[in-house]
Amino acid sequence: MNRTKVISGIQQIGIGNTDVVQTTEWYRRYFGMDIMVFDDEATADLMLPYTGGKPHDRRAILSLSMRGGGGFEIWQYTSRTPAPMKGEVYLGDFGINAAKIKTVNIQKSFEEFNMKGLNVVTSLQNNPAGEPHFFVKDLHGNLFQVIQGRSFFRKKERMLTGGVVGVVIGSSDIDRSLTLYQDILGYDNVIYDEEGIYNDFEGLNGTGVPYRRCLIRHSQPRKGGFSALFGPTEIELLQRIDTDAKLSPPKKLYKNRYWGDPGFIHLCFDVQGMDMLKIECESKGYPFTVDSASSFDMGEAAGRFTYIEDPDGTLIEFVETHKVPIAKKFGLFVDMTKRDPEKSLPKWMLQALSLSRMKPLS
Repeated sequence: MNRTKVISGIQQIGIGNTDVVQTTEWYRRYFGMDIMVFDDEATADLMLPYTGGKPHDRRAILSLSMRGGGGFEIWQYTSRTPAPMKGEVYLGDFGINAAKIKTVNIQKSFEEFNMKGLNVVTSLQNNPAGEPHFFVKDLHGNLFQVIQGRSFFRKKERMLTGGVVGVVIGSSDIDRSLTLYQDILGYDNVIYDEEGIYNDFEGLNGTGVPYRRCLIRHSQPRKGGFSALFGPTEIELLQRIDTDAKLSPPKKLYKNRYWGDPGFIHLCFDVQGMDMLKIECESKGYPFTVDSASSFDMGEAAGRFTYIEDPDGTLIEFVETHKVPIAKKFGLFVDMTKRDPEKSLPKWMLQALSLSRMKPLS
């Protein structure tokens, strides 16, 4: 048993949708998520607590950007018709409100996305820490916050944007949520924690009412095999404090729906030392709700995965990678079980991921 808990960073965000090929191509074309890690069709038979007690078939594609950041696990049911959410996401709803992706130049990305006709829903504004950002929706209406990146794995890429560097999560009680995000996941650096009505949200559902906003980052660099690729990340917790009840109460985004239905289904962290993480999570009131227990095969990748719920039911996934394809066309796979869990993979090996760059899918 590995007695060291290591969190390497955000591995991916799960995105449920109704057309995995169309969605993957959209992210490749507009966000530069063009590295194929795997394309796997199988039966999801371990997620029964979140799939109505029955296994269901699905297709999942994991894509990355060589600029760094976490990937997109683009997910589609093939044995049932995905159930879309009724209505739209409002700020402060319980679940992942938005995914954060990074850019090398926030001004140029804002101009480029507008020029290409993307659904840019806010102007370029500063957050309470004075950092510029804007929000854009994808082809299915999922919300992405584009922020100025703090680090990049590869500087020269065709797109300005890179992968996932965080999320905005709706919370009913930020102080309670911090027992998970700070204490277990290591986001110990509070950038701001304040209340008010915020102009930089103008254009989003739920503006014009007060929110508590808490932006947290990890003060120590992440360690582990893929830490150099994932880079630093952040989480913004958002709690609606509208005492005048101008809006309907916040809703659970996956109420009466299945994990994998359209929307942001989970936030996934790449970890080592799963047994120690399990003990810690249980001791702090966050028991594993799903545990693959042994190595789980996803075709070209394998590992152990587990899930917990945050205080409002938002799903957090942990993946302990055992085998991963680096350059599968050349037969280059890495056995992570034989490596120092705190040591990053060599840069040349991570660079080899670029050999799996996708061509247009449609």
